[in-house]
Amino acid sequence: MSRLALALGLMLCAAPVIAQDAAQGAEPEFRSLKGHGGPVMAIAVAPSGQVATGSFDNSVGLWDETTPRWLEGHAASVTALTFGAQGQLVSGGDDFAVRLWGEEARTLGQHQGKVTTLAVSPDGETVVSGSWDGSIMLWPLAGGEGRALPPPGAGVNAVAFGTNETLYAATMNGGLLRYDLAGGAPVPLAQHGFGINRLALGDGWIAYGAVDGGTRVLDLDTGEQIADLTLDRRPILALAHHGPTNQLAVGDGEGFIMIVDTRDWRITRDFRATRKGPVWALAFSPDGAVIHAGGLDDVAYAWPVAMLDQFEPGISGARSFLREAETMPNGERQFMRKCSICHALSPGPSRKAGPSLHGVFGRRAGTVPGYSYSDTLDGSDIVWTETTIDALFDQGPDHYIPGSKMPMQVIAGGGDRADLIDYLKRASTAPATTGD
Repeated sequence: MSRLALALGLMLCAAPVIAQDAAQGAEPEFRSLKGHGGPVMAIAVAPSGQVATGSFDNSVGLWDETTPRWLEGHAASVTALTFGAQGQLVSGGDDFAVRLWGEEARTLGQHQGKVTTLAVSPDGETVVSGSWDGSIMLWPLAGGEGRALPPPGAGVNAVAFGTNETLYAATMNGGLLRYDLAGGAPVPLAQHGFGINRLALGDGWIAYGAVDGGTRVLDLDTGEQIADLTLDRRPILALAHHGPTNQLAVGDGEGFIMIVDTRDWRITRDFRATRKGPVWALAFSPDGAVIHAGGLDDVAYAWPVAMLDQFEPGISGARSFLREAETMPNGERQFMRKCSICHALSPGPSRKAGPSLHGVFGRRAGTVPGYSYSDTLDGSDIVWTETTIDALFDQGPDHYIPGSKMPMQVIAGGGDRADLIDYLKRASTAPATTGD
């Protein structure tokens, strides 16, 4: 019997795990948190129940039910979020910055690469951040200089506090390390064959999810394997643990959310949340009755755990940026693949990471009102025409406009570039519609 078949068999005989206080009160309802201008890459839930979301649109959304308050300050995608026990909200991003939000938001410090992971110490005094630059930093939330831990030897994907003096870190080369924060070099706990993306810590155990789909649980003291929850799906991109209800949630690159009972390591739910695209972020509600999820959609979802198997699989698929390629002409397909996550085609303000392309032909670069351009484009003498747009995608933004915030995008085929330009001519002058 395959590991997948065995796991699903265990799932069918398992009872649902839900919080007792939720079962005694009103049943939670499915909710969608709409408003971001790009994929949702990070989610955190405060002890009070307030939800924070981080997006490719460079913003943090702080949600009151389904109404957001936007926290602006990152210069690139928000990739990591965490709440402390006292409700402190900290974010990290592709701009290498770690920011603390409050009445006076401020930057705690900078890495030299993408911030991938954050965790607040149990006493609420310190936040730790890990980066693809291979560094782990401790930042006092009250202010002051950060402290670097001994380097783990590779880019950092995940960190988790054990106690105020113990930290665990996972790296891009598959290392799982334990740090004594009082000093000393990290101690290897395990070495996986592929990069470890996420960690979750429980009572005496640590779970990790890896690039190859490996989902394993180890004894914290010995490093011995307690359980292997690996299915035939990869990579593992999100983990969330809720101790009071003994739940571990696992999100993967194929759009599934798996719920595990940590008392005996049974799979209790296995739900396909998206038809296409990854589950990048997961976080439980304080009572464990709801799992919040984010991915390639520009919407975050709040799924009642007890009702996961009652939803139509892939309910969020209609909003995915990965539309069926065969349903689009080539020019639109090139736009969807290369441009749509960052740029809207409709006039007016947009929450996407880049400025609207409405009316782009004949417009001087760096002139859309209200958009914060890089110094390179602010005041540029480039005018967007068939020739300049063709050159932009022929050479790539990093060569055509060195120093701009535009990500590397090259369209090698001249015919593909011509089709994109023809599509943009029509779409960027179309009347406004109700959506992006």
